[in-house]
Amino acid sequence: MTVRQLTELISRAPWREAVTYRDTWPHEYVLSEKDGQQELLESVCERFRAGEGVAGRFFRMKNSYLFIGDHKYWLMTHWDRIEPGVNYVLNRAPLYRDRRDFVIQPGDTGKPGDYPSDPAFRG
Repeated sequence: MTVRQLTELISRAPWREAVTYRDTWPHEYVLSEKDGQQELLESVCERFRAGEGVAGRFFRMKNSYLFIGDHKYWLMTHWDRIEPGVNYVLNRAPLYRDRRDFVIQPGDTGKPGDYPSDPAFRG
């Protein structure tokens, strides 16, 4: 799938605000089965399988992120464990274009103006 085809899928997806994290880490999500986004989920997983994912951390949790356009995307289930017919969450957040796109540490809230002054933990 081309980048253009993937961005078209992304633009048509019914992204919804993750209200639980509105004040702590703002982002959006879609559900693969409930929202009919199986093709989008498979396309994202295909990119991860091709080695386009970037390792990062969300506090203590290791994760892989995919950078497309002005957003980063991630899954709650590792991309190599995705099975057909199961409802999965695909998340996205706008890029900050700083180290928070790779390492999130205590004190970060996800809000652009709330940026901890200490360097990111690298351990």
